Amino acid sequence: MVQALPASSTESFDGGDEEWGADQEGAESGDKPDAVDGPDAQEGAEVRQAFVEADWHAQRVDRFLVQMAPEFSRNHLQNLIERGCVSINGQPLASASRKLLAGQQVQVTLLPTEESRAFRAEVLPLAIVYEDAHVLVLNKAAGMVVHPASGNWSGTVMNGLLAHHPAAATLPRAGIVHRLDKDTSGLMMVGKSSEAVTALTRMIAAREVHREYVALAFGRVPEALVIDAPLRRDLISRIKMAVLATGKPSRTDVYALGVGEVGVRSVSAVHCVLHSGRTHQIRVHLAYKGYPLVSDVLYGGVPALGLTRQALHAARLSFAHPVTGAPLRFDASLPQDLASAWDLLGLPPFELPPVAY
Repeated sequence: MVQALPASSTESFDGGDEEWGADQEGAESGDKPDAVDGPDAQEGAEVRQAFVEADWHAQRVDRFLVQMAPEFSRNHLQNLIERGCVSINGQPLASASRKLLAGQQVQVTLLPTEESRAFRAEVLPLAIVYEDAHVLVLNKAAGMVVHPASGNWSGTVMNGLLAHHPAAATLPRAGIVHRLDKDTSGLMMVGKSSEAVTALTRMIAAREVHREYVALAFGRVPEALVIDAPLRRDLISRIKMAVLATGKPSRTDVYALGVGEVGVRSVSAVHCVLHSGRTHQIRVHLAYKGYPLVSDVLYGGVPALGLTRQALHAARLSFAHPVTGAPLRFDASLPQDLASAWDLLGLPPFELPPVAY
């Protein structure tokens, strides 16, 4: 048993909301801070102290910390050790595996988990292409994560929305009703009122929101191709999706826009129309047919044309206004990296033809 000394603060906080981590793809987190000084680091902190009793002699300090602060995961407590938040007899601790001696005093500064601090407003550059009292449409930049999740607890679209209109804090996920992968650029819509969020969610489920993408894929894609193949989480790699008979029905219509050459390989510019909205759908469907996206390393596409991310852009978004019913359609031109790749391939000027639904 651990006998804790009186804490220097009685403020409590939870360990975060796991909901944000579901199905979210993201890069590894950046460098951890070396110290805990400063108002941001100390916000919501609590200091706890405890003496090591005889039954904990020669036990690992991280196991001892779990008894001192059982509301936190062992991983988070080990992270606090790395950040200099734990000391023994007043000396900062450097290793989670250090063995304790009976009679020592352990002190830990308990900082909130990144998850618990994720729902914060941050002033970020959001390229807003349309906005009214109920709906916002933005052109997301490649590299920007939509929802906070492991490795990306700040700097997300959600954080930016909370700063752009504070009422977003009263809406589920700040009004976000669908998302794009971190390295996919382009259009996405957001509800700004409870009425709009409910309506947009129902419209997406009813396939009444039309999403069209442009991509660069290796190989010569046929002039028109329908890919109707069920998708689910890959059985081996949890960060991938796969075509499997036990997956959910998924359909992508693909139309060729042009073909260029990279060395000895052909690269096709394609117009993709979604009839479902599964995670990584276009990337998996095209790779399944033998046409991986340029620079989509996860699904077999090697880097080319100067691209450092998958060559995929959400170029068109069409839907009825969730409150007025007025038809809305938005088109987003190619971002600079894809436009440069397009030019290197010698493709005709970018333009998406209309599609009948």
